[in-house]
Amino acid sequence: MEPIKVAVVGVGHLGSIHARIYSQLESAQLVAVCDLRPEQAKTLARQYHCKAVKDFQELIGQVDAVSVAVPTQEHFRIAQAFLAKGIHTLVEKPITNTVEQADQLLGISAKTGAILQVGHVERFNAAFRRVRDSLSNPRFIETHRLAAFQPRGTEVGVVLDLMIHDIDILLGLVKSPVKRVDAVGVRVLTSSEDIANARIAFQNGAVANLTASRISNKAMRKFRIFQADTYVSMDLLKQRVEIFRHLPGTKKGRIGRITHERLRIAPEEPLKAELAAFLEAIQHKRPPPVSGQEARDALDLALQITRLVHQNHP
Repeated sequence: MEPIKVAVVGVGHLGSIHARIYSQLESAQLVAVCDLRPEQAKTLARQYHCKAVKDFQELIGQVDAVSVAVPTQEHFRIAQAFLAKGIHTLVEKPITNTVEQADQLLGISAKTGAILQVGHVERFNAAFRRVRDSLSNPRFIETHRLAAFQPRGTEVGVVLDLMIHDIDILLGLVKSPVKRVDAVGVRVLTSSEDIANARIAFQNGAVANLTASRISNKAMRKFRIFQADTYVSMDLLKQRVEIFRHLPGTKKGRIGRITHERLRIAPEEPLKAELAAFLEAIQHKRPPPVSGQEARDALDLALQITRLVHQNHP
């Protein structure tokens, strides 16, 4: 197959990684990088032997697909312009600022047939990919996503910045409507919440407790998942998984024993797997692995949590 002509719009920290990976993938031809800062774009263009442009509109007609890695408030404006022209679009998370904007992008994508994928990169984490099919009926899920403070990304609160990764995975695992949400959080360094905790109850009886902080002194991305006779400890940062299983006793009344297994996992670069999957969806004309609808649902729940945080801690 011919390589897919791609461009990256917004080449800050994350967008520059998109550009580097596209330049390495055989299924992609990196045509251009786009940024409002001309020198930033020119530096990357020289490095990856492609064009540098300032106005994303210049890319229309020149590429088959784009990655949109600009600040969240610009996602809708830029993504809809490409989708409307039939250009396949991967937009970083969260998909948009509002659910209404997300619905509009879904409508445009359906009308033109352009693929809309959203950058929920943890779906491509090797640890999660290894165990997701064995997580058949989670009953209790606990997550901790902690990070040191970084100025980038603070145009949104920690729920939309960090917790939304875990919300996306959670909704995919439980597969049941949300029954009730409780949330608290506090501002520390920015005008939005920097620490947040949410407790989510689902109609099927499953419960989740999610914690996110962007002012921690150490990084952590952990899932603890409990289902019948099984406990899974998943470290997304170190790409490690431990599974504890209860084996019933052979005689009536015996509790049995607990087994412990540490899975062998070959570490991967999740973003590289994500971009490769985006290109494969385009090549084979199949739905993307992280659809716009799934990203819209994650955004909807994240916004509910954000509203509750602000109500409880104005």
